[in-house]
Amino acid sequence: MRILHTSDWHIGRTFHGYSTLPAIAEVLGELAPIIGEHGIDVVIAAGDVFDTANPSGEAYRVLQATLEAILAAGAKVIVTSGNHDSPRRLGFAGPFTALAGLHLVTDPATVGRAVTIDDEHGPVDFYALPYLEPALVRAEPWTRPGVRSQHDVVRDAMEPIRDTAAARRDAGARSVVIAHTFVAGAESESSDSERPIVAGGVDSVPVGVLDGVDYVALGHIHGRATLAEGVRYSGAPLHYSFKEAGKPRGGWVVDLDAHGLAGVAWVDLPVPRPLAVLTDTFEGLLTDPAYQTHHDHWVSATYTDRSRRIDPMNQLRTRFPWCAEVRHQPSESAEQSRSVAQRVRGLTDEQIVANFLVEVRNGENPGADETMIMAEVIAEHRARGQRS
Repeated sequence: MRILHTSDWHIGRTFHGYSTLPAIAEVLGELAPIIGEHGIDVVIAAGDVFDTANPSGEAYRVLQATLEAILAAGAKVIVTSGNHDSPRRLGFAGPFTALAGLHLVTDPATVGRAVTIDDEHGPVDFYALPYLEPALVRAEPWTRPGVRSQHDVVRDAMEPIRDTAAARRDAGARSVVIAHTFVAGAESESSDSERPIVAGGVDSVPVGVLDGVDYVALGHIHGRATLAEGVRYSGAPLHYSFKEAGKPRGGWVVDLDAHGLAGVAWVDLPVPRPLAVLTDTFEGLLTDPAYQTHHDHWVSATYTDRSRRIDPMNQLRTRFPWCAEVRHQPSESAEQSRSVAQRVRGLTDEQIVANFLVEVRNGENPGADETMIMAEVIAEHRARGQRS
C-alpha cells in the first residue's frame, strides 16, 4: 500500500491580511496528479483541515473540490481533526462518506477503532487520534483518572491501539496512527503560524509513546520533521509564516509491504508565492538590483537605518507589491544608561528638544532646518509665557 501523508491544510487562513484560499486551492489541486503519478492508495490529512472552527462557505467549497478530485483519482481519504477544527462540523457526514472511501474521524469516542483498508498483502488498520483536549476527554472509557495533558491523553489512547495492533499483527495486519499533537523533538520546526496547544508552556508527547505501530502520521507542526523512521510530520502545504521561509512544502509518500514499513520518500508541492526575508538599509531595499528576483514574492523587509521612515510599507510596495511585513532594526543602537532627570539637568530647552530627537531617532542629530524650527517654536512659547 502506498500512502500520501499530509496535514495542516488550514483552509481559510489569512496571511498578513491576505486571503490564502486561491493559493491553497491551487496547491491541494495538485494532490490528484500526485496520486496518479505515484500510485497513491490512501491520502491522510492529519488535522487542522480548516483554520477556524466556523469556516466560510468558500472554505468548504475548496475542501469539497479537493476531496472530490482525490476520490476521482482513485485514492481513499482519511481525515482527522486538529485543534483549529470543529470536530462536529468536520466529521458530521463521516458515517455516510465512508461508503465512498472518505473517512472523517473526529470523535474522541472512536479512539481505538480502526479504519481498515485492504491491499494485496492483507489489511492495513488506520487509527486516527483527533486533537484530544484533556478537559474534554476525561470521561472517555479509554482515559485514566486525572488526565491533565497531551502526554496523558495520547499515552492513554495509544495503549488500546498498541494492544490491538499487536494482536492483529499475528493475523497479518499492519497499522498506521494519525495524530494531531505536539511530539517532543519537533521544537525546531515550530513556528508562529501555529497557535500553541497550551498557553504558558509546551505540552509535548514523548516520541516513545507512539511505539508499537508501523507508521505514525503527525500533524500540528508546519515544517516537515522526522522524529523516527516511522514517526513524521509532513508540515503544512502552504507557508503560513515568514519563519517558514525556505522550508519545503509537500508530503510523505509511505510504502507498506507485507511486513510493515518499507520506505518513506518526500514529494514536493508547488509554492504559489515564495517568501523572502530581506534585511538592508532602506535605500538598499529600494535600489539593490539583487532584490529584483523578489518582485513577485511575499516580502518581509527589515531596514537597518538609524531612524524610522515615514510610511515605509507603501514606499517598499513600489518595488515589492506583495510586501507584507516591515520591521525597523537599527544596525547601531544609541545607549541610554542615565535617567531622564540626569540627561536633562543643566540643559537649555533647545538642547533638551534636540537630545529628545536624537534619542527617538536612535542617535541621528537634527538638521539645520530642524534646529531653526525648534528655535522659532521655543521662542514663541517663551513670548506667550511672558505675556500671560
